[in-house]
Amino acid sequence: MSVERLEAEVSVQDYVAGFRDVARFEQCCRQCPNYGHRHGCPPFDYDTTASIMRYSRVRLLGAKVTPQGDRQPLSAAYDLMAPVLLEMNSQLLQLERELGGMACGFVGKCPYCSEPCARIDGKPCRHPDKVRPSLEALGFDVSKTASQLLGVEMQWGRDGMMPDYLVLVCAVFY
Repeated sequence: MSVERLEAEVSVQDYVAGFRDVARFEQCCRQCPNYGHRHGCPPFDYDTTASIMRYSRVRLLGAKVTPQGDRQPLSAAYDLMAPVLLEMNSQLLQLERELGGMACGFVGKCPYCSEPCARIDGKPCRHPDKVRPSLEALGFDVSKTASQLLGVEMQWGRDGMMPDYLVLVCAVFY
């Protein structure tokens, strides 16, 4: 596989104005079986807008992950991206510490603990030092972010097969 790293930085005010639609993405999240069942997923017990707006800048990090060889089944996407996801999450958390900000990670399965998430039982996160909400969970349009700010169009799988490449997007508000 090949990995192309992507990065952009904008003001939080501009990012919120041009890329955030909480009602739209909250509705999308509600349709996911993870809604309310994972610590990185909504609903949250804090004011996400206030959390974001206390910062002035947002650094966006992305990765375009291109599999090698023949098209692969969509079910193999997570395993293909897992090493990149873990590496990017480590970089993201390091930036969060260095910049004194708030990181936003990745949507989907938590890479740090076994199923099910402790939230299902009303228990605290087993890895609060590592788990962060995704940009989607905070109402951001990641596809628009990827195309307009990181310069890569997201692709979607078809007929049970992976697209030509996969895109990961995360951020640090600081």
